[in-house]
Amino acid sequence: MCARWLLIGLITLGWILTTGAPAAADGIIIPDTPVTSYLNVKYHRVTVTIQDQVAVTYIDQVFVNDTGHTVEGSYLFPLPEEAAISEFTMWVDGQPVSGQILTREEARRRYDEIVRGRRDPALLEYVGRDLFQASIFPMAPGEERRVELEYAQVLSAENGLVRYVYPLSPEKFSPQPLQDASIYVSITSRDPIKAVYSPSHPVAIDRQGDKHVRVGWEARNVKPDKDFVLFYSVSQQELSVNLLTYKARGEDGFFLLLITPQLQVESERAVAKDVVLVLDTSGSMEGEKLEQAKDALVYILQHLNPQDRFNIVRFSTGVQLFAEQMRPAAEAQDGIDFVRTLGAAGGTNIDGALREALRITTDPISAERPVILIFLTDGLPTEGEVEISAILANVKRALRPNVRIFAFGVGDDVNTVLLDNLTRDTRGASAYVRPGERIDEQVSALYAKVSVPVLANVALDVAGVRVYDLYPSPLPDLFAGSQLAVVGRYYAGGVATLTLRGTVNNQVRTFTYRDLAFRDFGGEDFIPPLWATRKIGYLLNEIRLHGESQELIQQIVNLSVRYGIITPYTSFLVEEPVRALSEAGRTAAAADAYLALQAAAPAPQSGAAAVEESIAQSEMEKATLPGAPTDTYSAQVRTVGERAFVLRDGVWTDTTFDPTRMTPVQLVFGSHAFSDFLTQHPEAGRYFALGAHVIVVIDGTAYEMITPSAGYQPVSQDAVVGIFQESDAYLFYYPLVLLSLALLVAIWLL
Repeated sequence: MCARWLLIGLITLGWILTTGAPAAADGIIIPDTPVTSYLNVKYHRVTVTIQDQVAVTYIDQVFVNDTGHTVEGSYLFPLPEEAAISEFTMWVDGQPVSGQILTREEARRRYDEIVRGRRDPALLEYVGRDLFQASIFPMAPGEERRVELEYAQVLSAENGLVRYVYPLSPEKFSPQPLQDASIYVSITSRDPIKAVYSPSHPVAIDRQGDKHVRVGWEARNVKPDKDFVLFYSVSQQELSVNLLTYKARGEDGFFLLLITPQLQVESERAVAKDVVLVLDTSGSMEGEKLEQAKDALVYILQHLNPQDRFNIVRFSTGVQLFAEQMRPAAEAQDGIDFVRTLGAAGGTNIDGALREALRITTDPISAERPVILIFLTDGLPTEGEVEISAILANVKRALRPNVRIFAFGVGDDVNTVLLDNLTRDTRGASAYVRPGERIDEQVSALYAKVSVPVLANVALDVAGVRVYDLYPSPLPDLFAGSQLAVVGRYYAGGVATLTLRGTVNNQVRTFTYRDLAFRDFGGEDFIPPLWATRKIGYLLNEIRLHGESQELIQQIVNLSVRYGIITPYTSFLVEEPVRALSEAGRTAAAADAYLALQAAAPAPQSGAAAVEESIAQSEMEKATLPGAPTDTYSAQVRTVGERAFVLRDGVWTDTTFDPTRMTPVQLVFGSHAFSDFLTQHPEAGRYFALGAHVIVVIDGTAYEMITPSAGYQPVSQDAVVGIFQESDAYLFYYPLVLLSLALLVAIWLL
């Protein structure tokens, strides 16, 4: 018996020696001796200064040795793609450390050594990048090591957009979440900075003026899984337009258009507008809610431009006007005094209030300028007309095309279908002030964004390239200091002329932009899932507001599966992944969802669940980041660039893979054939980095990466020999395999 356990122990030891320990990358120390896990990253802080396209990046990281062993090894940092390094310094615990920059080819050899020796597919994500490598002093168990790194690079611009990338994603190698992660970017330029956009992270943008912008992202207890990407543009133009595109072989393309007006407009040059404030003063508004709402109205009245006009409509059981006609901004103080006197009592006559508000915008002056109608209510209609469909019909009859309705639902006892329909077709927006949130903060923040319109009734025309399926739809108005991001599809690449039309002070304005390049192949692969996110949000809102449709549900199902965006109709993507991988399965799932909707009771239009659904779907429709699986599904669904993968029987499977008509080409991880394939298709590295067993479709062909640890079972000893003969590690692995086989036979004999 002792001999049997001794042999089992030897086999286990042999397996440990052959598998080794995972390696690390950016900001991670690779130990010279095997350890059971990566070193934890305590914090990761990045400060970037960009001056006229020259970026200096300073990195401050702290590592903790929780392995229980003294660790000595190498620090690897995969350099940003296309980086032109002019300076690279590194300090460890206050001491300068020498390192070397490896070219892409040299870095590839280094990665091959690590990937093959330690058998960690995750590092494949960084194949094709240059590499900085430096030695790290020994770290005792429990010891911390602080690394400070600084490098400079010249940023390139394409189609007028400057692109900065920081390789943050390797921090996912830290066994524990980062306690503190942050990136701060300061951009200064000799020309005015226009578009500022991150497709990777929810950043805060603080414009210090026309030529200085600060951008920030921070999070706690996170494991970042994607690189930080930031675009910005500089331009002297009054209205700046920048284009990004993506196109795969054999498919229609995707584009993102960033339209950015100037930051500030002098008050005398601002477009004259009419502002109508409609306030619910029913009994349910009594107390803090009404006081906050009144503060919001006072803020707006205090921030009217000199040429603006205003009026106030308060409603409960009845309706009361501040004035019978629109009043000039010079009388704003009288309006403030009126607001301060308002009290709460009575019911909720929404229909009467809206009809009166629209009636006073029918004079000749209002017809020639934008009209902003801000509507605040905390309840359902209880007086006058109470049928939602009738109220919407009355509004539609009275509505003029220059009126924009911005509705605020205060609390959860509001009808979301009413408020969302009121705003959807008027190029306005609805917002919900949840219990515990402040009304005045939300209303004043929105008014600050829409207070200076610069182009109304925006229309877009593209000549030279055929575009379709644009979102948002319809296009909203443009306001000073804002930014409009438009996504859409196009058929074939080419050079196009874009014309932007709109009205300013009732005069038609036209802006023309020539020589915009739509790619024939490649580009920014975050655009397809961003487009899909917005379209799904649009379709979900169409169903919620106008009723279910099997055709719309089918579109949602197809987009959700293709891009890994979980919706109420696609939970089967996780529960039945095989069903998601065939056209017939997706069609059946959409039909089931449609039948279930017809059989179910109508969804509530008010209450907390209805408000949350409205907020979630509206956020998708206006998304600036590509949709991603929620925390609930992230263990089974992953997105990489424009592709989605679902975990199916231990295999990360590309959702474009159809097992009914595709037979994958097998690639053995670590083999010469596998290495040759990555040389020809370096973009595949990040897909194979998902795990030990991956299926991905590239140019219409499916490829399956397999490893012994992924359950690959050779049918004979000759097959085993064939696999390891392909590997540079043959001399190391093959004797151990034969030893293991011999030991297994010995155990059986014992």
